[in-house]
Amino acid sequence: MLLKDKVVIITGASKGLGVGIAETCAAEGATVVLAARSFDKLSELAARIRAAGGAAHPVRCDVGRLDDLRRLVAETVGAFGRIDGLVNNAGVNYVKPFLETTEADWERVISIDLKGSFFLTQMAAQQMVRQQPRGGSIVQIASVHTYASVAGASPYDAAKHGMVGFSKAAAIELAREGVRINVLSPGLCRTEIWQGLIDAAPSEEACLAYWNANIPAERLVEPEEIGRACVFLLSDYSSALTGANIMADLGMTSQLVSREPYQSKAIDGTG
Repeated sequence: MLLKDKVVIITGASKGLGVGIAETCAAEGATVVLAARSFDKLSELAARIRAAGGAAHPVRCDVGRLDDLRRLVAETVGAFGRIDGLVNNAGVNYVKPFLETTEADWERVISIDLKGSFFLTQMAAQQMVRQQPRGGSIVQIASVHTYASVAGASPYDAAKHGMVGFSKAAAIELAREGVRINVLSPGLCRTEIWQGLIDAAPSEEACLAYWNANIPAERLVEPEEIGRACVFLLSDYSSALTGANIMADLGMTSQLVSREPYQSKAIDGTG
């Protein structure tokens, strides 16, 4: 088990990627501290993890509130004595034209997607530096939007780029303290966001056809796949990695343009 005896906090653990990350980390031996606003959903997930032989502890937490973050860290340390890992997964999606974005829109997205991850990273790192043995691993769940963008995502992109920026700076500062910080940037995943895209499209078939043209593997990333990537980054197997931004996107950001809806003839440069 790659995470045996490690205590790992996972935010946004009540749905989507958070569930996949939590279940995968628990299966690899971690004691997972599950944080989200919906305590009922967290309790259900914790019970499911325990039934499978894992260890889980739910904590109600709004990552946009610093008092909640302080309580999350204090409760984790009080219950388990240390923090070995943190996955900053909580976030909100946002799609709205740039010219229509309001201050309230900006404040909401930045508060959850950037401010919360910044200060929880700081609080967890403070604990990691003073505990014995010291050190730990922090994983920031960002997005392929840290590489390229789509229309209507300005506050979201600002938050995710900010996450990469502060993580690189903090990784440099904390490297000698044994604290590693890496960013994991998923592509399109099979979560509630995918269901929202289907609901906004003319049909599920049209939605699939469009996205398959933009994803070389022609499928969605599964939450468990992001979970396994987190396990690697939280484990000692990734001990040389810090300050990295890893694209977990099935090739999406490596493709220059969408795949053409026809079969091209060969172009070999001899004509």
